[in-house]
Amino acid sequence: MDPFHSALLFGAFAILLALGVPIAVSIGLSALFTLGLSLDPGAALTTMAQRMATGLDRFTLLAIPFFILSGQLMNRGGIARRLIDLARALVGMLPGGLAFVNVVSGMLFGAISGSAAAAAAAVGGFMVPRMEEQGYDRAFGAAVNIASATTSLIIPPSNILIVYALASGGVSIAALFVAGYIPGLMVGGALMGVAGIIAFRRGYPVDERVRPGETLRRAVAAIPSIFLVVLVIGGIVGGIFTPTEAGAIAVLYSFILSVAVYKEVKWSDIPGLLVEASLMSSIVMLLIATSMAFSWVLAYERIPEAITTALLSMGGGKIATLLAINLILLVAGTVLDMTPAVLIFTPMLLPVAVGLGIDPVQFGIIMVLNLCIGLCTPPVGSVLFLGCSVARTGIGATSRALIPLYAGMIAVLLLETFFGHLWL
Repeated sequence: MDPFHSALLFGAFAILLALGVPIAVSIGLSALFTLGLSLDPGAALTTMAQRMATGLDRFTLLAIPFFILSGQLMNRGGIARRLIDLARALVGMLPGGLAFVNVVSGMLFGAISGSAAAAAAAVGGFMVPRMEEQGYDRAFGAAVNIASATTSLIIPPSNILIVYALASGGVSIAALFVAGYIPGLMVGGALMGVAGIIAFRRGYPVDERVRPGETLRRAVAAIPSIFLVVLVIGGIVGGIFTPTEAGAIAVLYSFILSVAVYKEVKWSDIPGLLVEASLMSSIVMLLIATSMAFSWVLAYERIPEAITTALLSMGGGKIATLLAINLILLVAGTVLDMTPAVLIFTPMLLPVAVGLGIDPVQFGIIMVLNLCIGLCTPPVGSVLFLGCSVARTGIGATSRALIPLYAGMIAVLLLETFFGHLWL
């Protein structure tokens, strides 16, 4: 490893980010600058183009635009409201019931849509005003919504787990999907526990108890939406179809549900939904392309090997090394969006984790849990900014309200780090 080349790679990336250059462009330019020191300019440009094209030449990546479009249809198709109604019937009568409803709704809708942004927008737009009407602090409601929305990236189907499977060099997507359920439910449970304690101490009201008949009616109304998870995950785990085929089936099912069954998406809405999904997909794909080129430059400069050697040789043993890895990812999550962070840090840190005896599937969940916390954290917390925008709250007040929720998420992270092999 050439120290100067390494300093240029990360230094140029940091400077470009600080100047406000888009993340994908920052990643690509910093990789190109570094590669230009080792090769002539023409060869560097050709190599970058080849690596970007090769990075996108993966059949599994087709699942991402499918799941993005499915999430768009679900977001506009009245599904969030039905899931929220069911959640209110199940947990609304508990102390701090509306906070519990917020968490459960975020988990349900996130698991179906696979998008933290969609969950934060759909659930937060409905729940935060209702919580404020019942006497809840608006910043607290926004904080609960933001934290619970990130469970959609752990509970499958999850686009970021597909990205990790690509970056890791072949970890099974089905295995990652199955491994995400228990940690995702644990995060949801931790958030409910923290929110419940806060609500009890502040004396927040409970929701009205729903009669059994009404609960049954709401459950029946939500069954078609919840069945999407069973269809997608059951089909993948059962070997009936691949994750990419599952994404296509998710689009077809959500289209039928939103347009023909619930009739809340009109035919005239379809072009706009396709444009939105295409824009989101293109952003993700550009990030993947430049990040794969960046990862190749990392390998070319032998940086992952140097980091692996340094971390494995540090004192303190396995526990200290795993804590150091978590700290690196937590810090990275505060300044990087999730997709580039996964693509950049997986080739650097996965060999270290494997050297410590951590299963690659478990490490994928550890990485996503770390980066989920970053999505809720300034200065680049995309879900934090979206949730504050939807709730019309300030970043400062919402960030302070998130602090106890961070504690619950970090507790689950540590459990997954040291005991996650028990539920693989």
